[in-house]
Amino acid sequence: MEQIEPVELAGGGVRLRPWRADDADAALAALVDPDTRLWNAGWVQTREDVVHWLERRRDWTGDHASWAVEDAATGELVGSVSVHSIDRSANDAEVGYWTVPAARGRGVAALAVDAACRWAFGVLPVDRIELCHAVENVASGRVAEKAGFTYEGHLRRSYRYGDGVKHDELLWARLADDPAPQFSSRS
Repeated sequence: MEQIEPVELAGGGVRLRPWRADDADAALAALVDPDTRLWNAGWVQTREDVVHWLERRRDWTGDHASWAVEDAATGELVGSVSVHSIDRSANDAEVGYWTVPAARGRGVAALAVDAACRWAFGVLPVDRIELCHAVENVASGRVAEKAGFTYEGHLRRSYRYGDGVKHDELLWARLADDPAPQFSSRS
């Protein structure tokens, strides 16, 4: 796999930066949140787990790019976003994200997803990025819409989430030539 050079991105009140080893405590606190565990990294339970999780996200070996999402004003960790499953031959990728409980409902995820997609379309040989989420995770549908994704379909029992159950998912995609979303001050 080709190495991707880690970069920082900014916009809309958030800053995306590569994960650091000293993010362990803040990341662990976020990843043990029940909603985050359910829809994301349910296996992260200990400090040792989060150290391994961070090592993977800090290693941009070519199949993913992962950022810590900070509040641009305070530097506080408010979430995570990754462009992953990068397939250079198919020119496709996927995006995943989470936000800390205090940042939910503030538009943070949509801003971070949009910034990551703009970067991917500009730097990688990618012309399609998919976003999947469990049908029950309604907030992720709002993120997809705000971040400029188009709903494409319903995948039956397609992914096993943190509760150990395979959930139906909704499939969204954003193409490189889709119009970029316009964010208001109240995203």
